[in-house]
Amino acid sequence: MDWYLMVWRKYADFDGRSRRKEYWMFTLFNFLLVLVVMVIAILIGTFLGVSSNNGLDNTTLIQISAGLAFLLLFIYFLAALIPSLAVSVRRLHDTGKSGWLLLLFFVLGLIPIIGFITAIIQIVFMCQDSDPGVNQYGPNPKFHEQARMAAGYAGYGSLGFGAQPQPFTSAANSGYCINCGIKFQDSSLFCNNCGIQR
Repeated sequence: MDWYLMVWRKYADFDGRSRRKEYWMFTLFNFLLVLVVMVIAILIGTFLGVSSNNGLDNTTLIQISAGLAFLLLFIYFLAALIPSLAVSVRRLHDTGKSGWLLLLFFVLGLIPIIGFITAIIQIVFMCQDSDPGVNQYGPNPKFHEQARMAAGYAGYGSLGFGAQPQPFTSAANSGYCINCGIKFQDSSLFCNNCGIQR
């Protein structure tokens, strides 16, 4: 749920990068919310049908519940449109691609057969792993987690799985660059990727 809320906190932030987990958790919760709205609309229609002392027939009740579901989904769609676009653009940035590809995917998606192929390509792009280190859109969003794991903070690495985490003081102490997350060479005082001092 934190990943879903993170996208809402970055409501219209089209800059930077978003990792796969953020994008796909937001997509999953959007899908689940649509299902919940549909179930609520069906329950309301059923409740109106059971207590139809007002003389409404079944066709009218179905129209009322379908209209209610459509209205709720339309309101949610309008509210979630900008964060959905923003997280999609940030996800493309994370793989080193321009956010303008999203507009190209939309335009090509309007063409029947090409649209299907474009949708598959878009899914492949969204499933790709993050570019390591810093790319033109910013630092790798997975860096902090990787640095903690390398230092044994998250119960992995030298401590072994399930061990108590140790206080994490600095990514440089773990041998990883604070800025981009690339492992320092043993004798290097500066990161070979971004140039930041160790």
